[in-house]
Amino acid sequence: MEDKFKDFYDTLKENLAAYNGEYASFIDEGPNLFKLLCDVLDQNVTRELRLDVCAAIAYYVLPMDVIPEQIYGAYGYIDDIFMSVYALQRVADEYGFEFLQDLWELETNIEDVMNECYEKSIEVLEENDIKAILTYTGLE
Repeated sequence: MEDKFKDFYDTLKENLAAYNGEYASFIDEGPNLFKLLCDVLDQNVTRELRLDVCAAIAYYVLPMDVIPEQIYGAYGYIDDIFMSVYALQRVADEYGFEFLQDLWELETNIEDVMNECYEKSIEVLEENDIKAILTYTGLE
């Protein structure tokens, strides 16, 4: 019998399933935002936005990013979520939130989710962290 490999989305969901900490309300959106980023790549978006989205996806898998998951656990996804929302906001600026909502598989409003995730992540991240994230990914 062959072992089945989980895709990264399933791994993210599993990693965060048991987290009930202070930031759980928006950290739980991490896997959903990751999936949305991947779904955007299946669309006909501009080259520039495709690069932004790829940078956000890649940021999830970096072992030692600004707040590494290996050290901080679920808390370490806060910078990944910030990066996701940053890239997705660029997509929304170009194509509108309806474009993202059509790809969003949940019943929640993607604009509300993105706003909450952005506000909560910048409450935690310092200005230097934000600058480091955007510099590291080449988006600033």
